[in-house]
Amino acid sequence: MPEPTDFSRLFNQGEAVLWFVIAITLLVRSVPKLAKTLWRWLLPACFAVFGLSDVIEAETGAWWHPWWLFVMKALCVLGFLGAWRASRQREKH
Repeated sequence: MPEPTDFSRLFNQGEAVLWFVIAITLLVRSVPKLAKTLWRWLLPACFAVFGLSDVIEAETGAWWHPWWLFVMKALCVLGFLGAWRASRQREKH
């Protein structure tokens, strides 16, 4: 497994801050199309968990190792896609 460099560690920590800021922003000011759905809470949670995964990645040096880190990131991406799909469906109605 690759040893994380100072740059990659700092970059992942910066990404984590970005995802945490997005999660907090979504909690304070939700997406109007998702405001009255379960996604109002799930989307910020996905961003927060994605931020946590970047904190872990900063220490491991790889997004695929350990295996559960990859699963965590994949589930977050599925959550992002689910929220996007729900938003698009509400837009059509």
